[in-house]
Amino acid sequence: MERNIASATNQHETQNSIVKKVAPKPDDAYLSINTIHLGDTTLLLDKVHRESIALSIWSPPYNLGKNYELGMTFEQWQELIRTTICKHTPILISGGFLVINIADILCFKDKDMPRIQAETIGRRKYNITKKDIEEVLYEHPSYNKYDLASYFNCSEQTIDRRLHGNNIRGGKYETQTRVKLVGGLLEEWALDSGLYLYDRRIWVKDPAWQNSKWASLSYRAVDEFEYLYVFWKPGIVKHNRKRLEAQEWTKWGSRAVWNIASVKSNDCHEAMFPIELPYRMIRLLTEPNDIVLDCFMGSGSTAVAALKANRRYIGIDKEAEYVNLANSRWIFRTY
Repeated sequence: MERNIASATNQHETQNSIVKKVAPKPDDAYLSINTIHLGDTTLLLDKVHRESIALSIWSPPYNLGKNYELGMTFEQWQELIRTTICKHTPILISGGFLVINIADILCFKDKDMPRIQAETIGRRKYNITKKDIEEVLYEHPSYNKYDLASYFNCSEQTIDRRLHGNNIRGGKYETQTRVKLVGGLLEEWALDSGLYLYDRRIWVKDPAWQNSKWASLSYRAVDEFEYLYVFWKPGIVKHNRKRLEAQEWTKWGSRAVWNIASVKSNDCHEAMFPIELPYRMIRLLTEPNDIVLDCFMGSGSTAVAALKANRRYIGIDKEAEYVNLANSRWIFRTY
C-alpha cells in the first residue's frame, strides 16, 4: 500500500514538472501593446506573443555609418537583419506579412576592392593628361619631371600625379566603396525562416540633394527611391477591398510605384520615413484592431500610422533617446 502511494506521489510530481515546462508565460513576460519598448530587437522579439502580429513593417539600419550604427561591420549588419527576420516566423499570424523598407543598393567600404583614385577632370587646375605627358616624353626621353613641368607650365607635383596617379604631398589611395544589392539577401534569409516573397513596392522619394548636402566623384546614380519588400507567412490571406476607398485602390493600392515625399528635416532622428509609407501598408494588409509591429521604431512613425488606421502597435528600439522621443510625440494624442 505504501509502495502504491509513493508511486502515485512520484507520478504526480512528474506530471507537475511536465506541466511547469509547458506552462505559458505570465502576461508580464510579454511586450505590452501600444507601447514602444527599449532594448535589443533580437532579444525582445522573443517576448512577443506567438502568432499575434498581423503585419511587421520596419526600416532597419542601412549600414551607412549613422550614429545609431557606429562600429557595426557589414558582417554584423547581416547577422542583425538575418536574426531579426528569423524571429518573425513564430510571431506572425498565419497569412501575416513582414514588410522591410530598405534602399536596395548598399554602399560600404571594402578593403578587398582595388584601390584606384578617380580622375576628377572638372576639378583640375591644369588640363593635362597622362597621354599628353607620354607624347612629350616620347619626343624628349631625357626629360625629368622638372623639365616636363616647365614644358607644360605647371608644377612637378602635377606631372607626378598625372603619370603615377598619386599625390607626393602625402595623399594615398582610399579604401574603395563597394556597391551590393540587398534584395537577394533578404529573400534568402526569409526563405530560410519559412517566409516567402509576396510582393514589392517602390517608394519614389525626393532626390538626395533636395534635403541634404550631396556630392559624388563617381557616375553612381543619386539615391531617390527605396523598396518595400513584402514577405508572407503561409496561411489564408483575407482579401478585403473594403479596406480602401475605390480611388485609393486605383491611385496606390494596386500600383507598384508610390510617390511619397520624404521627411524634409531629420532634426529629431537621422533617418525618419514619412507616416504615409507605413500607413498605406497597414491599410492594405491588415484589418482594424490588428497588431502592427515595428522592431526598429525610431521616431515612432509606424506607431502613429497604426493609431491613425485604428490598429494597435508594438514598437522596439535600442536607443533610449528615440524611445523617449517617440513616446512624447504630440501627434500620438491626436488619434
